[in-house]
Amino acid sequence: VALDLAELQDHLPPFETAEAKAIIAQELGRPVEDLFLTFEEQPVSAASIAQVHHATIAVEPEAETPGESGEATAGRNAPSRSVAVKILRPGIEKAFDRDLEFFYWLAEWVERAQPKLRRFRPVEAVRVFENTVRLEMDLRMEGAAASELAENFADDPTYNVPAIDWQRSSRRVLTMSLVDGIPMDDREALLAAGHDLQAVLTKAAGIFFNQVFRDGFFHGDQHPGNMWVDTEGNIQAVDFGIMGRLDWRTRRHLADMLIATLEGDYHRL
Repeated sequence: VALDLAELQDHLPPFETAEAKAIIAQELGRPVEDLFLTFEEQPVSAASIAQVHHATIAVEPEAETPGESGEATAGRNAPSRSVAVKILRPGIEKAFDRDLEFFYWLAEWVERAQPKLRRFRPVEAVRVFENTVRLEMDLRMEGAAASELAENFADDPTYNVPAIDWQRSSRRVLTMSLVDGIPMDDREALLAAGHDLQAVLTKAAGIFFNQVFRDGFFHGDQHPGNMWVDTEGNIQAVDFGIMGRLDWRTRRHLADMLIATLEGDYHRL
């Protein structure tokens, strides 16, 4: 099951690059050639609601006027930096609405036909799913989440979140600094690169505990397709479309449950 679900991470058929460029031009009001120095035709990943292309932009001189910095028109020989450009799939909203209608019908049928299953609240589960995916399909929300997460870990070198390029981002396009590394589940590659797997896992666990218990704001989609290990053994994260928040009371409650489990205190649990 896990291997089958992993196919959804970044191995779905991509849509045409011409469509991707058209979406970028429509969303940002300028052609791709004006926005980027280079734009790779072949996407590097294609997932369920979006695909990603690598590109380069001009390095921004500090003295440039805001709003004009980093533009491709600065010259093709200007210093550049690599970025990843995420583009929403064409027609994904209509496809989702169609599927959602079926999910609601199915959940309502289950509640009517199988009263014993009502305690699982299937209609409410579909409603949560709908709200989550609708947020995920607005890439501005993902950019805002990445920015907040980066601020929370600004002084922690073990966790790196890409910087968002807001001049080249909109509801259907998200441009961010390029991160790279070895996928978290590629054990052989991690060993071949000389990484201490226990140290990597310790960092990953510490990062998640800080997100949940310190910040109350956590990455809600941490599968290996979204987490890489860099040359220093630190974690690189991408895809911030699904995030979670926990208030202080809930964090305390979860901490008590975790401590009780670790101590084998099942009466307390």
